[in-house]
Amino acid sequence: MPRYALQIEYHGGPFAGWQRQAGGLPSVQAAVERALGRLEPGPHVIAAAGRTDAGVHATAQVAHVDLARGWDPFRLSEALNAHLRPDPVAITACARVEADFHARFSALGRCYAFRLVARRAPVTHDRGLVWQVLNRLDLAAMRAGAAELVGHHDFTTFRSTLCQSKSPVKTLDRIEISELGYPGGIEYRFDLAARSFLHNQVRSIVGTLERVGAGSWEAGDVRAALAARDRAACGPVAPPQGLYLVGVVYPADPFAAPARR
Repeated sequence: MPRYALQIEYHGGPFAGWQRQAGGLPSVQAAVERALGRLEPGPHVIAAAGRTDAGVHATAQVAHVDLARGWDPFRLSEALNAHLRPDPVAITACARVEADFHARFSALGRCYAFRLVARRAPVTHDRGLVWQVLNRLDLAAMRAGAAELVGHHDFTTFRSTLCQSKSPVKTLDRIEISELGYPGGIEYRFDLAARSFLHNQVRSIVGTLERVGAGSWEAGDVRAALAARDRAACGPVAPPQGLYLVGVVYPADPFAAPARR
C-alpha cells in the first residue's frame, strides 16, 4: 500500500486536541481520518509526529497514512482540503514516502513556538491565538532564565503529572525569545527545539519565564526550580492558545524531494 506524508495546519480552538477522543469529542485526527474516508473506504488510522493538547495549534504537524490506491500527492491534498471544510484544518503539503517512513518514530526533532502579547486593550484579531498579559516583560531577564533550562536535564518540574513519558530526562536544544512589534503593545515569541518534549513542558517553561519577565522570579529561581525535580516548584502553566507546533525535523525533508510514483 502506498504511504503518504501529510503536512497539516490547524487552529486548535474547536478541538479537544490532536488525538482521536473517546465519546466522539472533536479532534484533528478524527477530522483528517473522516476526510480520508470520503476518498477511500476506511477505516483509516493516521499517525502524527506529536499529540497536541486541546486548544494548541499547528502550522506544520506531520502525519502519515497508507492508502489502497496510488494518488498524485497534489490531487490528494486538494481532495482532502475539499472534504475538511469547514473545519479549520488544511493539508499544506503532501508527498509519497517510503514504506518505512513514520511520522513519529522517524523524526529527529520538534520545534514549537509560543506567542505572548503584552498590551492593555483586549486582543481581537488574535483572540484564541495568543496568550495576553497586561504589562510589558523584561526580555533580558527571560533570556537569562531560559539559559538555565537549555541542555540535558531532568525536567520533572516542568512536566505534567499525567505525562506518560518513561523518563523526565530530555535535552532542550534551544530556547530563543524575541520581541516583536504588535499594535498597541509588544509580542514576545518563544521558540523551542528538542528531539522530543514532555507533556506540558513548553507551556510550563513559558509560564515560568513569564514570571521572570514580570519580576516575580529571577533566573536563579528557575535554576532552583529545575534542580528541585518537583512539579510543585514550577511556575504557572501558560494557557494552550499561544502554543504552536511549527516544525518536525527528519533525516531528509519528506516534502522537499519530487513525489515518488
